[in-house]
Parts: sequence; structure tokens; C-alpha cells
Amino acid sequence: MKVVVRKGDSLWYYAKVFNVPLRLVLDSNRTIDAANLQVGTQINIPGYVTENYTIQRGDTFYKIAQRRKIPLDALTLLNPNASPSNLQIGQVIKVPVRVLRSVVTPKMNYDYKTMLRQLKRLSEIYPFINVRSIENSVLGKAIPEIQIGNGTKKVHMNGSFHAQEWITTAVLMNFLNDYLLALTNQWTIRGLKMSPFYDGVTLSIVPMVNPDGVDLVLNGPPDDDFYRDYVMELNQGNQDFSGWKANIRGVDLNNQYPAKWEIEKERKPQQPAPRDYPGDEPLSEPEAIAMAELAYQENFDRVVAFHTQGEEIYWGYEGLEPPYAETIVQEFGRVSGYKPVRYVDSYAGYKDWFIQEFQRPGYTVELGEGVNPLPIEQYDEIYQESLGIMLASLYM
Repeated sequence: MKVVVRKGDSLWYYAKVFNVPLRLVLDSNRTIDAANLQVGTQINIPGYVTENYTIQRGDTFYKIAQRRKIPLDALTLLNPNASPSNLQIGQVIKVPVRVLRSVVTPKMNYDYKTMLRQLKRLSEIYPFINVRSIENSVLGKAIPEIQIGNGTKKVHMNGSFHAQEWITTAVLMNFLNDYLLALTNQWTIRGLKMSPFYDGVTLSIVPMVNPDGVDLVLNGPPDDDFYRDYVMELNQGNQDFSGWKANIRGVDLNNQYPAKWEIEKERKPQQPAPRDYPGDEPLSEPEAIAMAELAYQENFDRVVAFHTQGEEIYWGYEGLEPPYAETIVQEFGRVSGYKPVRYVDSYAGYKDWFIQEFQRPGYTVELGEGVNPLPIEQYDEIYQESLGIMLASLYM
């Protein structure tokens, strides 16, 4: 929601009128000189939308404000050209509406367009978040990263490295929305206030690492003639792509990292396939490259990669993980009920590479149980299990 600066206004005043933390108002207007507001400047107010209201007989700004339990000046701010003393029946004004419900609808086939549409809406309502594209996929889809918070501790989460594990994208978008709602409304999540996390942590989320693969699983072959024929051939003519893990080129993105990649190359498929092919060389795919470059650029303190399934948390790599990584994973296990597993016979994954390169905590969280793709009927249980891990990744 936007308001227009009047003489004597301040961001502090807007925060008071709309009962939103001042820090969020400031961060929603990063390009504005808060100490020298210019009359006529548009200001973002986070956590609100506007709706039209048609004036009825007997209406006044005061009565409307009382009825809707909003400050009187909230109406005058949104309607600078309306005359409160001369409202006309049938006249349309704007009224502020505090957002109290999620705009993310996770319990559905959560494809790329759904993610982008809901992320756009979140950016409009909560302009203090930063959204950027870190790279394009093979088919040219922008891969968004969301950053939220101002802290020196940097925590990264990602989902949908594997196409059939698209439910992890819904989980991350759900958490993002819950976090934003809690911040603007000053709610708690599981008894925890979110404002200390906002001030102390910069959270990075890449909700869909593999958009081409996710869309292939959910929507079928792409319009591109070459890749439509290509994936049909790799899938042996089968129109059912529910078992597809790889990107659109048939490369498993979580087997792409130079962390004993040669072991995986030797024992995994030797050519592009729906799953497990590690590529001709490490970091050959734009999606995998983008995630490595992001880690180098942002210098994360820890990373958490969400996958499915198994209800386990993998946390070690070649003894390079720091001692405190175990303390963190024990808390992850406590809040989720998942089993921490230090070492497995698997290499070349994003978590492995991160631990090797930075010698900081990295985790692969296998959400849920069953056969991928997990049924959406499991969603509520999966989200509650993962919510504890996501919160713990901020406070640990």
C-alpha cells in the first residue's frame, strides 16, 4: 500500500498510524531519505492493501474509521483529494486493509508460474523483502532468490533441486509468508517473536532451483520443440514425468558439485537420464552454477537444502563440518522428529560442496516419507515438521 507524503509527515508517524514496526517501514522505502521527506513522495506501507469503499448515506470519515477500527488519519492519508466534510453518496474512497491471511496457497501442484505469481504478490504487500534473479534456467526461466532481514548472520535455504520434489518449494514459500505475516502483525510463531530474527539474521531463500524440471513433472513437456522431443526420448516415450529428478537436460543438479564428483561420475548413469546423471563435468548446468556463485557471493554461515523423502537430516562431509554443526542438527532433530545422519555413501551434492568449500554447517533435510513425488495429502504434516527446522536455523 502507498501513501503520499504531506507537510510534517514522517516515516515514524506512518509506522504509528498503521501500527507497523518502524524498521519495516524504513526497509520498505530504502531509496527514500527518511530524514528529509519531500511532499508528494509516495511511501510504501508494508502489511496493508487497499480496497474501494462506496460512500453510503450518513457516512463520515470518522464513522468509517470507527466501524473499521482504523485511525481517522489513515483515511485522510489514502484520500488526499476527498473532502471529509463533504462526502457524496456513491463516492468511492480507498480504505486500508491490514493483511492477516496468507497469500501463498501451498496445497496444490506448485509449479513455476504459481511461485512467481505468489512471490509477486508478497513483494507488493511486503516491500521490505528483496527479490532478484540469480540466473536463468536452461529454458530461460529466471531463478529467484529472496532476501529478508538485516542481520550479520546469513542463513540460506533452498528447495526443488530435484524436479519431483517440488513440494519443498511450497514449504519454503509457506514459511516465507508466515514469517512476513508475523513480522508485520507482530505475531509469534511457536511462541517465538520474529523481530529479533529480522534484526539478527539475513535469510536467503531460493525456493525453486530447478524450474524447468518442476514444470516438466507437473505440466508435461515444454513448448520448445527440441527439448520436448529430447525429454520424451530420455523418458522412453512415457508421458508420465512424475519420476523425473533432473533438469531439462537430464542432469541431476544435486550430483553436480566438485566434492568427489568423480566417484558419482563413475557409478551413476553415463549419459543424460531422468535421474542421477552427474553431467559430463562438475558445474556444467546453469542452475548448479548459480547456486555455487550465490554461496561465494553471500558467504553464508550455513545452508539448509530441502529434499524429499526419508525424515532424515544429513549433516556431515569428510569430517570437514565444524563441531558446532552437530549441536545445530541435534536441535533440528528435536524440533522435527527427524533422524540426524552424519555420513552417507553419497558425494557431489550441494551440501557436500558447501561444507568442503566453507567448512561451515550444511544440511540436507529429507522431508516426509513415502515415494516421490510425495502426495499433497501429507503437506500439513510435512510443513509442521519442517517449520521447526526453519525456525531453528534462525535461532541456533
